[in-house]
Amino acid sequence: MTAVADWLGAACLLAGALLTLAAGIGVLRFPDVLGRMHAATKPQVLGVLLLLAGLALRLRTPADLGMIALVAVFQLATAPVAAQLIGRAAYRSGRVDRKLLDADDLAGR
Repeated sequence: MTAVADWLGAACLLAGALLTLAAGIGVLRFPDVLGRMHAATKPQVLGVLLLLAGLALRLRTPADLGMIALVAVFQLATAPVAAQLIGRAAYRSGRVDRKLLDADDLAGR
């Protein structure tokens, strides 16, 4: 059973590392603020959660699992809020091309 958990943990670590790498490349390569914001939040959060799941499968001690759970909760709580604030600041400062938006809910404000 521990060998299966170790292999699953290694697979989660590898997948999380690849997603985090893809997020970093996306932040460097995407041309606009909204694309970079998407790359910095969506795959990065999933990558970190996969890394944490891999660590949890490898470590398996209660103290480590509690710390991993705290890191996961804080990651899930802060990344969406930061992305929303970045997007709003970019919109208000005029750095967003409004022609690319499907729906512009802030246009009347």
